[in-house]
Amino acid sequence: MDVKTILNVILIVLVSWFIISRFLPVRGVKNISGKDLKRMMGQKNKQFIDVRTVGEYRGNHMKGFQNIPLNELASKANQLDKNKEVIVICQSGMRSKQAAKVLKKLGFQHVINVSGGMNGL
Repeated sequence: MDVKTILNVILIVLVSWFIISRFLPVRGVKNISGKDLKRMMGQKNKQFIDVRTVGEYRGNHMKGFQNIPLNELASKANQLDKNKEVIVICQSGMRSKQAAKVLKKLGFQHVINVSGGMNGL
């Protein structure tokens, strides 16, 4: 094989890994449906976080959710109680999955992602 072919194979492998890793579940994070979320709403021992942008949140949000945009989550995580469950939502479920990873790295033990996000409600 020539160098160009080897580089193309490496590029394909890396791109494939990146795409696949975006869809793999986050270790230690529970995924729930919109239907499951509706059953949890109003429970006092849970923290509901919407990680969409301020503009998206203002346009449409679920009552009871606090808005902490994903890009601010790490710096504002100290506002959350690590001993309570944290339920994260976004528009499609992708940013909330990233938020769940951030929270797990910060030591939150009980993190729940709403699969499908607001689109799945």
